[in-house]
Amino acid sequence: MKKQNILVVDDEKSMCDFLEIMLHKEGYELTSTTSGEKALELLENNLYSMVLTDVKMPGVDGFEVLRKTKEVSPDTVVIMITAYGSPEGAVTAIKEGAYDYITKPFRVEEVKLTIKKSLERSDLIKENILLRQAVEERYKFWNLIGKSPNMQRVYDLVEKVSQTKANVLITGESGTGKELVAKAVHYNSTRKDRSFITLNCGAIPENLLESELFGHMKGSFTGAIANKRGLLEMAEAGTLFMDEIGELPLPLQVKLLRMIQEREFKRVGGTEDIKVDVRIISASNQDLQQKVALGAFREDLFYRLNVIQIKLPPLRERKEDIPLLVSHFIRKYSAETGKEIQGTAPESLELLLNYDFPGNVRELENIIERSLTLETASTITERHIRSYLNERMISKSIPPSLEIPDEGIDLNKVVEDLEKAFIIKALEHTGGIKKKAAELLGMNFRAMRYKLAKYDL
Repeated sequence: MKKQNILVVDDEKSMCDFLEIMLHKEGYELTSTTSGEKALELLENNLYSMVLTDVKMPGVDGFEVLRKTKEVSPDTVVIMITAYGSPEGAVTAIKEGAYDYITKPFRVEEVKLTIKKSLERSDLIKENILLRQAVEERYKFWNLIGKSPNMQRVYDLVEKVSQTKANVLITGESGTGKELVAKAVHYNSTRKDRSFITLNCGAIPENLLESELFGHMKGSFTGAIANKRGLLEMAEAGTLFMDEIGELPLPLQVKLLRMIQEREFKRVGGTEDIKVDVRIISASNQDLQQKVALGAFREDLFYRLNVIQIKLPPLRERKEDIPLLVSHFIRKYSAETGKEIQGTAPESLELLLNYDFPGNVRELENIIERSLTLETASTITERHIRSYLNERMISKSIPPSLEIPDEGIDLNKVVEDLEKAFIIKALEHTGGIKKKAAELLGMNFRAMRYKLAKYDL
């Protein structure tokens, strides 16, 4: 575990020396100064877990140190020490953000206990913020739904990888469950009791991505109003999941590579080397090897990330898992909505089994959530499933641009062409069975026969 670093500020050098010796023995990293002015300078350029400051000092006093600490690093714990204790002083210190107020002369064991408890409480607050959604839920292998041979191979690999320290690259189409697999690796590893932090490399503007990953110092760029720890530090002793790693800009790829190799980095605008123990799990729906060939992704970083690769199959290649997934999502959303939905009608399941799911498991979950929300019967009937599939077919057939050219269009012909295309597609989907094609398009068989004759099909 990374040592907690403490800044001691006291104008009496003997007190600084005493606290430094005592706290070193307790396993903390120490910086001390007898000057309030020097303390302000140190706070500008460094991040501390705790500041232990005297109240009465010439020049800059302890309250100024307290205020400065809370300005540049709100998460840092501050404990005030004074030989002139008073209830009013303690109240003022607490109001301005101090964790505790110690009066000289003090008992050494009491000071040690106060420091230990305050740092533990600070860590606990951070952990609760980061993990409040994950504390009650542990991602075990049964959260990865599927009995197909493809998924069994994934389970085996996840189980083996979880017991190693190796970096993992998870590949697969969008919606296949890459983050769920990353969590399964983390929560079944020796790091399971530490943080699992997610960074979506494609969702954060490039100019903010470096700060988000490495943290920054106050004033290092416009808007940097306080020192901030990055996600790498927040993931200390745990796992950092970097989704859409293929979107990471080349300059940041260089810095990430150095961090992986050296196990240390600098914050934006900082000079201190920060050592970290973090496992990197990355994911991509892109062909990273192709990006390497095109010069858009560093080859050396690719091999550092791709120590072990887990490739997730698309849902169309494991359709035997669809009934299990449907049952899982029905239970999930029945509990959330308070509805008592028993399952799906046979016709509904057949429609789902005949669909290719370009959006994979995420799309299936969306279909079930939507259908269950709209359903009034005790089972999910085919009308809601068919409605969704018809909308998908129409949206895929509409041209990307609906601008009308200067010469105009023949609207009747455009509509007829679209209708004909849908009928042909439906016949292909049902293997030429006209009655099923009519059902798929939501029309009766008589209307279907009329259309077939009209378009000479």
